[in-house]
Amino acid sequence: MKALIQRVTNASVTVDSNVISSIGMGLCILIGISRHDTEKDMDYIVNKILKLKIFENEEGKRWASSVSDKKYEILCISQFTLYHGLKGNGLTFHHAMGGADSEVFYNKFLEKLKTAYDLSKVKDGKFGAHMSVNIVNDGPVTIPLESPSEKSNTPVPCDGL
Repeated sequence: MKALIQRVTNASVTVDSNVISSIGMGLCILIGISRHDTEKDMDYIVNKILKLKIFENEEGKRWASSVSDKKYEILCISQFTLYHGLKGNGLTFHHAMGGADSEVFYNKFLEKLKTAYDLSKVKDGKFGAHMSVNIVNDGPVTIPLESPSEKSNTPVPCDGL
């Protein structure tokens, strides 16, 4: 499982010209789900999101507070392209979990995050929709994170490489 974590002053998601989610100060997180991911990966990512020291504390010390310390908001967006592969100059997505399974997995991830944090502070986009994501990255700060799972490190064969 991958998370691309961005510290933001605000972020929003628009679908069909309608803003469906928005947050103020907090984290905008793009979530990628591998076809090998398990609940262990999910738990790791949830824990890291909530405990990552990415904000200043009350005394102004950098890298001293987490999103949960600050009680900020989180906007999650499912992004299967985080598990892309290259076939020449084209993209393949055979490393990503399939659509129906990944939607169930992603919704379970959101529920775990909401339960571990605060239901009212965790928002998301619309799974499978074409979304416009607007962020104001604060810093800029962007942290790529991947769960250390027991998945196979053997690449999946891809025709035409």
